[in-house]
Amino acid sequence: MHPDHDRQRPSPEAMLRAAQAEERQHRRGQLTIFLGYAAGVGKTYAMLETARQRLAEGREVVAAYVEAHGREATEALLEGMETLPKARYPHQGVELAELDLDAALDRRPELALVDELAHTNAPGCRHQKRWQDIEELLAAGIDVYTTVNIQHFESASDIVTQITGVPIRETVPDSLLDQATEVMLVDIPPEALLQRLRQGKVYVPEQASQAIRQFFRPGNLLALRELALRRTAARVDDDMRTYMETRAIAGPWPVAERLLVCAGGSPYSERLIRATKRLADELKAQWFTVYVETPRLAKEQQENRQRVWRDLRLAESLGAEVATITAPSVPGAIIDYAVRHNVTRLVVGKPAKPRWRELLRPPIVDRIIRLSGSIQVHVVSFQPAPPPAGTVGRIRPGIGSWTDYLVSLALVAVVTALPFLFWRDISPTNQIMGYLLAVVLAAVRFGRKPAILTALFGVMAFDFFFVSPRWSFTVADTEYLITFFGLFTVGLVISTLMAETKMRAEALRERELQTESLYYLSRDLAVAIDTTSILEAVRKNVGEALEAHLAVLVPDPEASERVRIAAASEGLTLDAKEMAVADWAFRNRRPAGNGTETLRSAQLLYLPLYTAIRTFGVLGVSLAATADFFSPHHRRLLDAFAAQISLAMERVDLARQAEQAQVLEARESLERALLNSVSHDLRTPLVTIIGALSSLHGEALSLSEPKKRDLLRCAWDEADRLNRFVGNLLDMTRLEAGELRINREPCDVQDLIGSALTILDRKLADRDVSVQLAENLPLVEMDMVLMTQVLVNLIDNGLKYSAADSPLEIAARLDGDHLLLEVRDRGPGVEEQHLSRMFEKFYRLPVPEGASGTGLGLSICKGIVEAHHGTVYAVNRAGGGLRVVCRLPVQP
Repeated sequence: MHPDHDRQRPSPEAMLRAAQAEERQHRRGQLTIFLGYAAGVGKTYAMLETARQRLAEGREVVAAYVEAHGREATEALLEGMETLPKARYPHQGVELAELDLDAALDRRPELALVDELAHTNAPGCRHQKRWQDIEELLAAGIDVYTTVNIQHFESASDIVTQITGVPIRETVPDSLLDQATEVMLVDIPPEALLQRLRQGKVYVPEQASQAIRQFFRPGNLLALRELALRRTAARVDDDMRTYMETRAIAGPWPVAERLLVCAGGSPYSERLIRATKRLADELKAQWFTVYVETPRLAKEQQENRQRVWRDLRLAESLGAEVATITAPSVPGAIIDYAVRHNVTRLVVGKPAKPRWRELLRPPIVDRIIRLSGSIQVHVVSFQPAPPPAGTVGRIRPGIGSWTDYLVSLALVAVVTALPFLFWRDISPTNQIMGYLLAVVLAAVRFGRKPAILTALFGVMAFDFFFVSPRWSFTVADTEYLITFFGLFTVGLVISTLMAETKMRAEALRERELQTESLYYLSRDLAVAIDTTSILEAVRKNVGEALEAHLAVLVPDPEASERVRIAAASEGLTLDAKEMAVADWAFRNRRPAGNGTETLRSAQLLYLPLYTAIRTFGVLGVSLAATADFFSPHHRRLLDAFAAQISLAMERVDLARQAEQAQVLEARESLERALLNSVSHDLRTPLVTIIGALSSLHGEALSLSEPKKRDLLRCAWDEADRLNRFVGNLLDMTRLEAGELRINREPCDVQDLIGSALTILDRKLADRDVSVQLAENLPLVEMDMVLMTQVLVNLIDNGLKYSAADSPLEIAARLDGDHLLLEVRDRGPGVEEQHLSRMFEKFYRLPVPEGASGTGLGLSICKGIVEAHHGTVYAVNRAGGGLRVVCRLPVQP
């Protein structure tokens, strides 16, 4: 083998990525993006030209939404092409035209044309953004052509804002560009674009002049064009690398990198996250975004929390792995997270605080660099700019309730007053201990700031009331300055430590509650045996853990793509609108409703319950506060709940399928046994009967009378055997259907045995049969006819499996309040592995030569005896033979 042979093989990871990409393409529609650098470069025109080529090739093309903007050349390309009518949504007295998503899904063409990928839909549409509509079309297996400008991608929007000075309001995730099957760059020189703008081919003349002054400046267009070209070139480079990897073409591969950026809710966090995304794309690296919650940040107002959550959702949409951690120090937590996740580069923002504040408290950037060790640190600079109107900057932590500060001052007053009221000769050292105790109480009860205030006023009160000269802030002994400083410093340290301890305790308690909730839910789901018990466990555990109302919806058996309510919290009702949102989440296997970007006007959040096998339903949750729908903590907990519920439903479904498979296997086994039995036990007597009758019919005159009687007796015996076989089948059918009725009446056991022996008189002619009856046997409540059949079958079984000259015993005795009826033979007995199965349907023991059977007789005996509330079993006899025992209650 050539030594370089293994090097020429594609890596397993590359083959897996290629297989996954191919599977996604087969399952989803293919997306083609016509990318431009500004409005007017001809994206829509190029899309329509390409679509007409596909139409000429015989593909089914439908213009789902195309905006011609009154351009004659564009409208000419639409002629002869099927166009869907637009949906109309009234908004503030104006009727807005939007893509009719449902009409496109119902039409289901091979290729749909949807213009303006970054468009924001009108209120009332299913999705907030048009790119989400396109996602749903792709998920339905429809190919889509769409158009977009480079400035609308998330990672580039802040760069474009910096270049042009115009904020980008409408953005789309970069993942769409990565998922696109093909990206077609539509490019014209900036001079040609400006000429088209002046000619009114892009905007009306009034808007054109304003656009040239603000956005369409030559420098802006050159920068945007370069950005579009670079992004397209990066896409081509990705395709080339994928091609080389899957075909094991040797080449220089970049070393894997991991990047980490911290989101803190500042006005620059969003830009920092986008910068990290761009750097990760350049390095082809995995990247993380973390939010570190410290004691100081833990009490921030809700507005800043919402900004942090928006930053985390932005990072997640750009492809980052997002995490929230609680720690006393931001730099230490970031470095610890980076080390645990093998991060190679940290991305931080340049400090924006005044220099004098940095002297008092070193900036986080410096502390991260000092702790980073071998991890590279990238410091990103941002031009200071006021946040856009309507946004919320970092909110300073609240100062707490005035009651907390008043109570803290009251503690100082109480400690100060105690020596005047009770202990007049208390030493200054002990008095200081009292003030320290007040600081500790304030820190434990109210937090850091009231504790610092307590320490400050404690120092002042100690100086004023107890340090000579008293009743003034003058200090005669300068050593007391050290005491003051020590008292204040110790109070400050104690308050800080207590605040951190309290924060850690709260974080641990929150995690404990989460773990406890997940544990209780998983415990209840583990023992759930059906869907009803799963729904009860969900209603009890999830509702209590989140203090929320919830509904579990399962597939409607009458409509495969719709759901129905299987369980809901008391008082929670879902109208037609809410049910429609749940149906959408079920069909598309994506979250929808409140707190998402899809159908966000719904009252509940709907999470699909699915695994790789199938979708089992939808979990609808109504949380107590609106902000909880956007909280990463609640979403992570809900996602964990949904995953556990899905796995439990899958387990129950697989168990049901396994049970059905076992039943089907048993049924097939019974059918095979019945077929074998019927084919043998019906054919054999029929052949004998037909042979005897044909002999009598054809040779009746030449046969002697003894021969005729032998043939008739043989036919009679076989007909009787056939009758018993059919009777056994009918009896078994009655037993299986539960239609066997017991007519109980007092019966004499001696009469029962006599009736059975009379029926088998001919078979018992040459046998030694002994009957052993105990004295004073009472009358037993039983069905005489059915029990006679049982005894006949048991005796016939003993005759069949024992030698012709061996004796047969029938015994009856009392065992408490039960009658024991036994049939004993001296045959070879039964092997131990067969004893427990000999009463099963169609189970036949090895039959001695000359004997036959269907495997139904003993099974029928068991069914009849159990219908009498008795039992039947068999045991081997000492010295050889078998003993079959029927145990019947004397009184039912």
